[in-house]
Amino acid sequence: MGTLIISAVLALVVLGFDNPVWWLAAGALLYLHTRYVRTGRRSPGSSSPGGAPRPSGGSGPSARGGDNSYRAYRQRRDQMARWERRYRRERPWMTRQK
Repeated sequence: MGTLIISAVLALVVLGFDNPVWWLAAGALLYLHTRYVRTGRRSPGSSSPGGAPRPSGGSGPSARGGDNSYRAYRQRRDQMARWERRYRRERPWMTRQK
């Protein structure tokens, strides 16, 4: 995928010698690609930057099975509610009933 993006950017740069708008398109393509690489490759459940799994053993509060699963459920539920509120706030025309 990266090779395809690089070749597309190079083609846009070459086309840009006749029309500088192609350079803007190349810049936009690079910008979108870097945003995808930063955010798109990480799994939604991992909170660590490297995506490394969190340790599950130990004697702390996370060692209690029932409390930990309910806490994870609550965090997922709250995150989903925040996403839904943000979606309704940013796209009010999509949530209207017809």
